[in-house]
Parts: sequence; C-alpha cells; structure tokens
Amino acid sequence: MSEDATARAAAEEQSAFSHPPVEPDATAAYGDHPDQIVDFYAPRDNPLTAPLVVVLHGGAWRAPYDRKHLTPFADFLARQGFAVANVEYRRGSSIPAQGGTGPVAGRWPDTFDDVAAALDAMAALVKEHVPVADPRRTVLTGHSAGGQLALWAASRHVLPEDSPWHAPYPTHLRGVVALAPIADFTLSRELKVCNDAVVQLLGGDAKFDERAAQADPAVLLPTGIATVLVQGRDDADVPYTVAEAYADAAAKAGEVVGLTLLEGVGHFPPIDPAADACAVVAEEIAQLAF
Repeated sequence: MSEDATARAAAEEQSAFSHPPVEPDATAAYGDHPDQIVDFYAPRDNPLTAPLVVVLHGGAWRAPYDRKHLTPFADFLARQGFAVANVEYRRGSSIPAQGGTGPVAGRWPDTFDDVAAALDAMAALVKEHVPVADPRRTVLTGHSAGGQLALWAASRHVLPEDSPWHAPYPTHLRGVVALAPIADFTLSRELKVCNDAVVQLLGGDAKFDERAAQADPAVLLPTGIATVLVQGRDDADVPYTVAEAYADAAAKAGEVVGLTLLEGVGHFPPIDPAADACAVVAEEIAQLAF
C-alpha cells in the first residue's frame, strides 16, 4: 500500500476500536466453556416485536480478538430497531503459529461446534432473555472471519446429513449480510489473508482440502438463502477479490449473491458506528429483516 493508504487504514482501525464497549442487556450461556456465551441487546425503541440480528465477530479466528470489540456495532444495530445477539465462540490458542505470524487461528472443530451450537440454542435463549425478538425473522451478519462463519452457518443444510454440523433448511433465516468476509478459502490461501489464517484454521495444508469441503463458504453453494456481501474496495486485510470469488462461485452454482463494494473504504468502517459504511450495513440488514 502507499503511505496515504496505510495511514487511512490505520485511522479507520483506530476509529473502529475507539468506541467504549457497550454492556449488553443480558448474557446467556449456550455451553459449559467460558467462551460459549451470547450477549443480547434489546431494540432501543421498545417495539412489540423486532427482527433478530445474530452477529459473529472477526479477528481471524484468533484468541486475542473477542466479541467485545463488536459491542458498539451491536448497540448501533439495537438503536436501529433490531434485537441483537452477539455470539462468542472458541478461537485459536495463545500459542504463536509457526513462522512468527502471531497466535494460531481457530480451533478445529471447536470453532464450528460453537457456532452451530449457538445457532441451535438461539430460539430458546431469545425467548428467555430478549422476548421482544422474533427469531422467525433472523438475519446473520459477521465481519471478516465472522463473515465466513455467518455464511457457513447459513449453509449447514448443504452439508452431508452425517455431518455433526448438518441442520435442516433454516426457514426462520431471512438472509445473511457478510462484511468483508473470508468467503473463499482457496483464494484466501493464495493471498495469505490475515497471515495464513485459513490454513491455520483448517489445521495445516495437509488437511486443507478435506476440511475446506466442510467449512469453505464458496464450496457450500447454492444455499437458497438471500445473501449480501458488503466490502470496502480498499480493504487491505481481506481484499475485495475474495468477496468477488464467492459471488462468482455462487453464480456458477446458479445463485445470485449481492455484492456492495464501497469506494474509498477499508476493512473496519462496516462495523464502525461513526462511519457511513456502517449505515449501509444497517440498511442491507433492514432490507432482509423487515
């Protein structure tokens, strides 16, 4: 990147992480592990019922990044009239990856076990902790690695029936809005997105093909679920070509996926309540939810 682009990307990241964490209205466990929890935010305008937005945070599936950095985004969505579930899940350990690229990304199969379990428990948790939410009007969204998990969670019915993650077609799911998602594992490996995070998530190159068949959103198509990708064209963390590759794979599978490329926008503005891109995301969610 040029010096100007690097400076802009740093400013965008600083802005996204400058907001103080927002405490949830309720927190519930969906399992026994400390990371198996969901924070709930009730809609701020006190409607009788509200669509449910399930949020999956990013951070390259690595342990240092948790749901806390996404709490201002969850609160922003609550202020737009949505009930919000901000899901935590197990990520990589604190052990550095080989090659000195920071903590290892993801846990196989724990990361996927958790997302599946959280979604399976969601209707019951919502009924108890945020009863104004209507789980029959659910939209999944996620940023970066969380965008991958959102796309994957919406495709579980495509998995073989003997997969532990298989689920029936989600009739309650209105759609997916994936933000700068790591949506195509093959291209992400070629580009070494987030310091080879995809390869680490899948347990190394030797297991890549076998496990990608169960986890790569670009392979689990078509889904039959309304899907929109929102991506900054200047994203240096997850290049927009990854989103384009997913959209192309969907088209080849006979499915139309929306792709909104935002000019002059990098990786973090879609989850930054202070950025115009965040308002675009809320509108895309509203188009599916209401």
